[in-house]
Amino acid sequence: MQEPAYFMRKAIEHSRKKMKENGAAPFAAVVVKDGKIVGVGVNEVVTKNDVTSHGEVEAIRDAGRNLDTWDLSGCVLYTTCEPCELCVAAMHWARISRMYYANTLDDCAPMGLDLKGLRETVRRDVNDRDLPSEQLLHGEAKAVLDEWLESDEFRPF
Repeated sequence: MQEPAYFMRKAIEHSRKKMKENGAAPFAAVVVKDGKIVGVGVNEVVTKNDVTSHGEVEAIRDAGRNLDTWDLSGCVLYTTCEPCELCVAAMHWARISRMYYANTLDDCAPMGLDLKGLRETVRRDVNDRDLPSEQLLHGEAKAVLDEWLESDEFRPF
């Protein structure tokens, strides 16, 4: 069985390779299950014009496709940088069992990546955030949730 440093080096190698090949940002991740890499991803926010294209999210997407499941219980994620709130949420929903990281978010401060505002926003109640929000058509949307809960298609998360 490979040591954790082996898989972290794979993530670091992937970040360097994609940075040089197609201008991806140097943030990559690999997902490992039972000692085998099952997902790989790199930050392509700029190259794909997709703000959700973070290395961790892309690696989780790749692992889900390769394993044919959204439930990545038992998987370990190795990322070249401490994850932001978006990536932490993705790991939570994917049920990642453990995470290793290399760089810290503070290491990224010279790049202009200051996530203090994001952290503060995410922790506030929806009505206390900077983004104006208003609940609309709750009853109609809730009816769809209720239908799904009662249907044969419903599977608990």
